[in-house]
Amino acid sequence: MGKRETQSHESSAIRHGRLKRRNAGRTVLKGVAATVTVVAVSAVGVGAWAVTDVMNDVQPGVALVGETPGQIIPDVNSIEGGINLLVIGSDSRAGQGDGYGDPKKETGVLNDVTMLLHVAEDHSNATIVSFPRDMRVPIPQCPRPEEDGGGFYSAMSSQPIHASLGYGGIACTAETVEQLTGLDIPFVGLVQFNGVVALSKALGGVDVCLAAPISDKHTDLDLPAGNVTLEGDLALQFLRTRYGVSDGSDLGRISNQQMFLSATVRELKEAGTLTDPVTLYSIAKVAAHNMDFSQNLRSLNTMVSIALTLKDIPNDKITFVQYPNHYGPDGEVYPTIQAAEVLMDAVKADKDLTITDGTGGSVPKDQKTIAPNTPETTNPSTASPGSSEAPDDSTVELPPGVYGQRADEVTCAAGNG
Repeated sequence: MGKRETQSHESSAIRHGRLKRRNAGRTVLKGVAATVTVVAVSAVGVGAWAVTDVMNDVQPGVALVGETPGQIIPDVNSIEGGINLLVIGSDSRAGQGDGYGDPKKETGVLNDVTMLLHVAEDHSNATIVSFPRDMRVPIPQCPRPEEDGGGFYSAMSSQPIHASLGYGGIACTAETVEQLTGLDIPFVGLVQFNGVVALSKALGGVDVCLAAPISDKHTDLDLPAGNVTLEGDLALQFLRTRYGVSDGSDLGRISNQQMFLSATVRELKEAGTLTDPVTLYSIAKVAAHNMDFSQNLRSLNTMVSIALTLKDIPNDKITFVQYPNHYGPDGEVYPTIQAAEVLMDAVKADKDLTITDGTGGSVPKDQKTIAPNTPETTNPSTASPGSSEAPDDSTVELPPGVYGQRADEVTCAAGNG
């Protein structure tokens, strides 16, 4: 499901419209975890009264370009090319109280986390791609809000991907990811800083393990090695920490986030959460208060369809992967083009993925220490692509330097202690 090359920016059938930039703060990672639970609403029969109550709490959806307001979205099984859902988390402090620094001083609006969920058309597997916040990418023309004069912001040849949200809002981040991946993204969700606190409480916490203690004065996080339950502020601190991971980088933080999400997926299924109407209702209420949706994603039919799809995908067919990247001579992070092409071609073809180079940060639960994975200092463009398909042509082996894990793999945060 690649870019529709014959359509213009304005006339594209399912494209991102002029979504108003939000001032409310958004957060890291919890994006996909929140979305997985949100779209689970009514998956197995929440009462009609509860559904109506939940939907009354959801913010009005924003119509995308080419979308008819109020249009009934078809069942997800009929959407060509599967599902592409973008989750954006911002580090904005606006509207989030004073618990994350002085909002008058912390005025930046960055998409600190950008994650893309892709579900295969036959619903046999799912891939969640994390884009490093500092990775430099082209920023395309982005819709300018009508209150700012309308039209488009100018394209930029190279900027950190985290700048896209502050530059042109949700639509700009979505357009940037579309251009980078070649995928059309009709579904977008934006989550708040405080959302992870409330949502993790609604989930009853998420159990993770630490191979070493984590200490990070920047997020007031201090955790011992071993098994811990992350709930409320503790969950948010864990997901935000970068100085508390083995290499102190955003790239290491992504590994922590993927480990947290893998644990979340396992616990949701093992606890029967997706078949418990009471739990689904309480989670949906929390999510409705802490998320903004594109109009397509706000559709109850779409939420239910995606929930039913995710519920039935085996954990060993759900893969979390970091978009291939490397450090350039200038110390900046750049996409690793060849490896990225292997990854995205496999995603577009709905292939199951095999990761050959580990998580990039977390460690298997029975392993006590880790040697940090350091990205290449130059673009490994001459390296062998490392792509090979299994005999049944259903799986693609990703090249060395592409990190991630499956949802069935139990890993532990490396820590810095």
